[in-house]
Amino acid sequence: MDVVTLGESMVLFTPDTEGPLRYVSGFHKTVGGAESNLAIALTRLGHQAGWISRLGNDEFGLFVRNFIRGEGVDTSKVSFDEKLPTAVFFKEKLSAGDPKIYYYRKLSAASGLTPDDLDEEYIKQAAYLHVTGITPALSETCKQTVLEAIRLAKANGLKVVFDPNLRLKLWSEQEAAKTLMEIAALSDIVLPGIDEGELMTGHNEEKKVAEELLENGADVVVIKLGAAGAYYAAKGEADYVEGYKVDRIIDTVGAGDGFAAGFISGQLRGWTLAESVKLGNRIGAYALSVAGDVEGYPFWHQVDREQENKEILR
Repeated sequence: MDVVTLGESMVLFTPDTEGPLRYVSGFHKTVGGAESNLAIALTRLGHQAGWISRLGNDEFGLFVRNFIRGEGVDTSKVSFDEKLPTAVFFKEKLSAGDPKIYYYRKLSAASGLTPDDLDEEYIKQAAYLHVTGITPALSETCKQTVLEAIRLAKANGLKVVFDPNLRLKLWSEQEAAKTLMEIAALSDIVLPGIDEGELMTGHNEEKKVAEELLENGADVVVIKLGAAGAYYAAKGEADYVEGYKVDRIIDTVGAGDGFAAGFISGQLRGWTLAESVKLGNRIGAYALSVAGDVEGYPFWHQVDREQENKEILR
């Protein structure tokens, strides 16, 4: 196993037409969730990824598990809850800008995750543990599960990658900042967006955000800067990596998870930080051009073909 991740995935309903949901009568059903997005992106790039979670023992739960498993992700550590349901969420299509998102995830099966759902033997076979700031916001037991997963990863020599993935609909800014900094201090690699970095550190300039997070305990910090690309920093090394131009942005959801997958893929391949960030930018750009969370992620042969044509990477 290359990467193990844990967190909630939900059934995503995307409307067939633009406008307020009260006027929409048709929806397309698929799956969304930051951690499974990353796992799917990694498998398409040729890596082995495992996803730990809980789903309701219902038709939606089976749909989510089957979809993610069908993408090549290992789901052997997904359990089904007899009492709590699988969460769902809806996008609202707008003519321009990011879509509005409506979540129905309170008291979902995944919010019942506990440290007992973790298997040390399963986790320790991986090279990286990936966690996000979404999972600890779901419940106190979810937060403890994330912290225990990090403890197990550290005890077994895994590198911990943390994507804050801020969701202020789930908790307050104060609580989020405190918990995200706590998890960042335990992580080897931290991948915030610039807005997330500002909430966490109080700084609104990427170099200061990175400096604060390095002092907080991280070895590597990569600040996502949207269309401008990214800024990365480690001890004795820091630089900007230019982003990729996307002529027509269809859907921004999933781009950050694609970036994380690309960056981790580069690191798994033994690439430099700059090369890994560049790959992250490229995978994130792929995601922007297609509606849906995971539909735009490329397979490695697509990326490799571009590399041969000297369009990207090394």
